[in-house]
Amino acid sequence: MFRALLLSLSLGFFLAFQFVVSEIQLGSRLVVGENSLWVSNNGDFALGFFNPPGLPNRFSIGIRFNSNSIPFDQRKVVWVAGAGGVVSDNSSYFELTRGGELVLFDSSLGAPVWNSKTNRFSVSSALLRDDGNLVLLKDREEIVWQSFGTPTDTLLPNQKLPAFEMLRAASENLTSSYYSLHLEDSGRLELRWESSITFWSSGNEVLKKKKKKKIGAVLTSEGALFLEDQDLMRPVWSVFGEDHNDTVKFRFLRLDRDGNLRMYSWNEDSGIWKPVWQAVENQCRVFATCGSQVCSFNSSGYTECSCPFNAFVSASDPKCLVPYQKPGCKSGFDMVKFKNLELYGIYPANDSVISQISSQRCKKLCLEDSACTAVTYTNDRDPQCRMKLTRYISGYSDPSLSSISYVKTCLDPIAVDPNVSKESPVPVTKSHSICLPCLVGATSITLVLFIGFQLGIVVYIYQRKKKLAKKKADRFSKATNPKGLMIFSADEIKAMTDNFDHNIGPQIFEGVMPENELVAVKEVESTLTEERKFRSSASKIGTMHHKNLAKLEGYCCELGRRFLVYEYAKNGSILDHIVDPLRSKKLTWRIRTETCLSVAKALCYLHTECREFVSHGNLNCGNILLGEALEAKLTEYGFGLCAADKDVEDFGKTVLALITGRYEPDGVVSEWVYREWIEGRKETVVDKRLEGCFDVEELERVLRISFWCVQTDERLRPSMGEVVKVLEGTLSVDPPPPPFACARSSPTNSSESSQSLYEP
Repeated sequence: MFRALLLSLSLGFFLAFQFVVSEIQLGSRLVVGENSLWVSNNGDFALGFFNPPGLPNRFSIGIRFNSNSIPFDQRKVVWVAGAGGVVSDNSSYFELTRGGELVLFDSSLGAPVWNSKTNRFSVSSALLRDDGNLVLLKDREEIVWQSFGTPTDTLLPNQKLPAFEMLRAASENLTSSYYSLHLEDSGRLELRWESSITFWSSGNEVLKKKKKKKIGAVLTSEGALFLEDQDLMRPVWSVFGEDHNDTVKFRFLRLDRDGNLRMYSWNEDSGIWKPVWQAVENQCRVFATCGSQVCSFNSSGYTECSCPFNAFVSASDPKCLVPYQKPGCKSGFDMVKFKNLELYGIYPANDSVISQISSQRCKKLCLEDSACTAVTYTNDRDPQCRMKLTRYISGYSDPSLSSISYVKTCLDPIAVDPNVSKESPVPVTKSHSICLPCLVGATSITLVLFIGFQLGIVVYIYQRKKKLAKKKADRFSKATNPKGLMIFSADEIKAMTDNFDHNIGPQIFEGVMPENELVAVKEVESTLTEERKFRSSASKIGTMHHKNLAKLEGYCCELGRRFLVYEYAKNGSILDHIVDPLRSKKLTWRIRTETCLSVAKALCYLHTECREFVSHGNLNCGNILLGEALEAKLTEYGFGLCAADKDVEDFGKTVLALITGRYEPDGVVSEWVYREWIEGRKETVVDKRLEGCFDVEELERVLRISFWCVQTDERLRPSMGEVVKVLEGTLSVDPPPPPFACARSSPTNSSESSQSLYEP
């Protein structure tokens, strides 16, 4: 485990040893292909490009240890620009510009990946100090920016983590990590999983409100971690490394990838970084340390992850999920007992807890609850029954645990019955006489077992090939992994969007994730849905796939704000193109009709092709984005609660806005459009910026179906499947009645409303 830990701590290797003076002048530049470094005056630290682990063709810029007393492969990275931003070209560079900004520029994209935003501070130079702090100076004296002020996953001695700031662990995909260290507004340090589950805290007394902003965490050069209060002028909480006050030249504090906070010291004798303190002594107590598996310790004392439910699920299922699924079980359910096992749900992560209850009652409650998948019963002076409402479950198994867990399983026949108890063998009286029937029986059994063994090998090979093929396919789909949908903090969203600097649509901003992946970040009204429903909807939407639905990559639900992070759509929203005279030229007639059809197909998918009905609820020109080839990408789907006919009505209004180029914010259908059409002047409603370049037959078909969609009486509105067929030209459509004059109460009394929607 220790070797694996050291491997995970290493962020790769720096590329070269060509040194630059410690004071960095304006205009200085580090280029990936030139193998240069900026080095502190004492030589202990260096800034340069390196390959992140697993990404040999990508480069990040960061500060690492550089002392000659530390072997090259042990020179840990302690700060990364842009929280892990990467570039992918040998001509990419990191520069202190003439304007006083640090900029990481990706030449392959022709755009900056990160910058320090310091051009307004009159920066005169930069300096990599002897303590590892990269600073920007005004008049060579005043510090206006410092790397110590923007920590990533590491604190160096005398580097302060102020209140409301955090460290975030590095992650394998470099886009987001599930673990973070927060200095909470209560004045406590907290380790969290997905920003919402706190699994460790510093345990100090909660501070009064007036002192919250005056607290900070700091690692001392003597090997202690303090929480300091500026008013009291003393620590309010402290821990000490096992080598505290020993002569150690290099130390650091890091939130490791496994979610544990550790203090490290450089051991000159052994030539390794030695962990001298860690927040969570039992690694299995780090929340979800094994993902959707169970954590335990092997005979060597190392943690290992296993799946105790494999006997109850299909061998072709690569995921470790509890076996219970509501549909498909014909014979009822049973509860399988696991001793010395503690389980907790991950998605959702909040277990339902019932106190003062017996184990049998706990087991029965889960068996009778269709939403319950498993329970854990503990009786450490306070009996508790913890019910899980998800198949995604993690846990901790150890002989010292008194916890008992019950997992719900289906009673339908399976190849091997896991419920058969393994009783102790019954002693038998030995006999020296030869039993011929016994020999025949033994031979027969041996033959059967041999044949069964051969068949088992064949089945195993087949299942393994099937499993590998599925795993290969699943690599291209985050939906198979519950952690594929990333959860961001509000600070990450702010950093991702450069403080919402680049607007690409109504409340839509361009963002750059740490792996240099462009995304579209949409802020939604927090009052539209409560937090629990928002998170639940986001989790469901993350599993949806359609070429005309913008893929939901992640979300943020924090501090009363809601953000959705979608795959990037290069050309912004339809609304931007409608209102902008220059961008509207991209909206040719072909693009407009294809957009109508694409949106209709996306809505049809939501209404009829998902496991359960999904409505959009708020369709408009602002949440239809255009990709690189101007293909439509629908956003904000799945968060509204409405019937299908509401989506159909919104679709009709959106189509009319797209065809006419006249966007009405309140969505009211223009009577002028219908009047022009009914009086034979339909060509006049087409956006004048198309300069007459449109298909008259298509226009007639689009207008007819749009007016059917916006009928006041929703019973006259078509389904989205019918809309798709009309737009494709495979289904004819009758002239519609006036959409704004057809009253709900009298559809059958109107001559217009008695018309059929489709021609025979």
